[in-house]
Amino acid sequence: MKRIEAIIRKTKFEEVKEALLQSDINWFEYHNVHGIGQSREERIYRGVQYSTDVIERVALTIVCRDQFVEPTIKVILQVAHTGEIGDGRIFVSDIIDVWSIRTGENGDIVLRDKK
Repeated sequence: MKRIEAIIRKTKFEEVKEALLQSDINWFEYHNVHGIGQSREERIYRGVQYSTDVIERVALTIVCRDQFVEPTIKVILQVAHTGEIGDGRIFVSDIIDVWSIRTGENGDIVLRDKK
């Protein structure tokens, strides 16, 4: 089992969400995050100066069986891509075990397939 964590642009979230659901990724967690990027510019918008240090993004967390890792990453890469600096990152890490609180089951049986 793997955990896929993707940090993407807020403007791409709805597209990525729909693409994941169409790809049978039927459960994921997401939340708004703030980060510090490489850009350290000051910008002026309507006469107000603001800093671009802090970047607003959406973080997705998906836990899946090993065979779904590659297709999930491909969907995110394809849909979240703009070609601009700040498109985001994808991190993949191992999950040692998972438990269902409701049933008490553990292992990848807990990650039931949609079908």
